[in-house]
Formats: sequence, C-alpha cells, structure tokens
Amino acid sequence: MQQAIPFSRENFKDLFSKKFLLVIIISIPSAIIADFFNIPLAWMIGPMIAVSIAALNGLNIFMPRLALSSILIVLGLHIGNYIDQNLLSQMVNWVWTTIIMFGYIIISILIVSKYLRKFSGYKQKTSVFSAAPGALGPLLILAEYEKSDLSQVATAHLIRLIIIITLFPFIIVSLSDSNILEIQKFDYIAQNHWDLVILIIASIIFIFFFDKAKVPAALLSGTLVASGILQIFDIASYKLPDASINFCLLILGASVGCRFANKTVKEVANNSFHGLVATILLVLLGLVAAFIATFFVDNNFLTLVLSFCPGGIYEVAVIAIAFDLEPDFVAFHHIIRLLFILFIVPVAIRLIEKTKLRN
Repeated sequence: MQQAIPFSRENFKDLFSKKFLLVIIISIPSAIIADFFNIPLAWMIGPMIAVSIAALNGLNIFMPRLALSSILIVLGLHIGNYIDQNLLSQMVNWVWTTIIMFGYIIISILIVSKYLRKFSGYKQKTSVFSAAPGALGPLLILAEYEKSDLSQVATAHLIRLIIIITLFPFIIVSLSDSNILEIQKFDYIAQNHWDLVILIIASIIFIFFFDKAKVPAALLSGTLVASGILQIFDIASYKLPDASINFCLLILGASVGCRFANKTVKEVANNSFHGLVATILLVLLGLVAAFIATFFVDNNFLTLVLSFCPGGIYEVAVIAIAFDLEPDFVAFHHIIRLLFILFIVPVAIRLIEKTKLRN
C-alpha cells in the first residue's frame, strides 16, 4: 500500500532524477509559451499538453510522488485560508447539494456505463469503472482487484481529465467577468512564519491518520482539516504567496501528462472518441445537477459547475483557486464525490455479479 506522503530515500532521489529534470525542462518553456498566448491557466495547460506529447512519443519522463504530494499540501493550505466560523455555519446548507451529488453519480454511472458497453465494447465491470466521474487512483485499485481492463479504465479517465482541464478555464473566462487571480499586495514577510511550520506539521499529522483511515484525498482533506482547526481556534494562520499557485499548476499539469507514459498513440486514439462522448455526457449531467443546485444554494453558478465537474479533485480545486470561485465549497463537494464513488462503485459491481449468478 502506497503512503500519501512517501517519505523514503528512493523517493527523495527521484526529485533529482534525470526523468524529473526532463519534465521540468519541458514544462517551464511550455508554460511560458502558453502564458504568452494568454491561454487560461497557462501554467497548467501548457505543461500538461507538452508533457503528454512527450510521454506518448516515448520520452523517458517521470513525476516523483513526493513532488506531487508536496504541492498538494500547498494547494490544501491555499484552500485552508477560506475556512472560518462562517464557513461552518454555511455547511448546513450544503446538505441538499450533497444529496444532489449522490443522485448525479448514480445517474452518471448508469447512463455512461451503458453507453460504453453498447458502443465501445467495454465489458460490464470495466464500463462501470470508466463511467465513474472521478477517483481514478482508487478506481484503478478496485479495477485491478476485479480483473477489469486497467488500460481502458485509465485511458478513459485521462482523456476526460485532459478535456476538462483544457476546456473549463476557457468556459469560465468566457462566461465570467472574473479574471485569473491577480497577485495582491500583501506583506508576506511580516507574517509569523512559525505559523506556517505549525500548519505544515499539523497537516502532515492529519494526513498520516487520514491515510491510515483510508479517507479519500487524504492529502487535501487532511490539510484542510488541520488548517481549519488551527485557524478557527486562532492558533495559526498563514497566507502563502499567490505566485506559488503557478508552481502548483505546473506540477499538476505535468503530472497529468506523465500518466500517458507507457501508453501508445494508437491506444489513446482508439479510446479518444468514446472518451470524448462519455465526457460530454458527464459534463451535461453535471450542468443539470448544478442547475438543480441553484434552487437550494445561492452560490455562483460557475462555482456549482466546478463542484459537479467530473474532473480530478486537485486539478479542479486549483482552477477554483485561480479564478477565486469558492475553493472551499468546490473542494468539499469533490471530497464528498470521492466518498460516494468509493461506496457506489463496489455496490454496483456486487449487483452485477449477483445478476450474473441468477442468470
């Protein structure tokens, strides 16, 4: 079993490996070029596309788990700044959106899995794992246990992730007056830097226990709980420089691209069309869910769209931060989504097996 924060000599060595250096060499220029052309979230989209192309062309690249874990903690600390007493009182109103999320996941799996079985030839279990709106890591573990086609499941989710990360920033820019988060004037040096040390230590402790308890997205949820408790009780509070978001974007984008290592262009091409259709279905269902949610909460519609977006929790959370679209609300609903998926998918698999036995 892999740890959420993989402390080991080998993982530290990976940070200085040629494979990771190559990722950085590819990512930084691609981010600068994307930024030059005013592409939304240039520091994520540029590296993601460039590293994906490099991986599919057989370049020997690799994203160290320790690098990814570190920036996910940074991401959690950024979102943690939004947690206060007012947020806790608001969470009572999120019960309805949580119920809507549950219905969205069930309907999504039913519709998209049926499409994948009928039109792409996926086997029944593989179609369920591929149709789930998110949670790629846990789903791959379950898919392996259930002897499903891991390549089809992984490719379906990765294609969906790339489509969403690429398109959603453009959609948000076109539909909103919000600009990408501008770096505000703030005296970061004047802060109590011991607060940051306390926040990091508390986050690592909570991540460790959440990981042991198998809480989904332990890196994000552990950091959020730690920073929330410390800030609500006025023990420690720290604002990270907004510019650090660019580093998070770069690593997240590059990590998506690295997932295409050991995959062939043909393999991806064969799954691309059906992956695109499945993504469109999931996004449309997410839009319907977001629209229904407007009758129960007063949140910005784009915030609701991101909350029901079938993308990766960390990638969507960083989009919410970059466009200042209530990252706390978005992160909460994606964590809930992960919990529901991890509950619903195994139940769906058991029902499939019982149906086969009866027949």
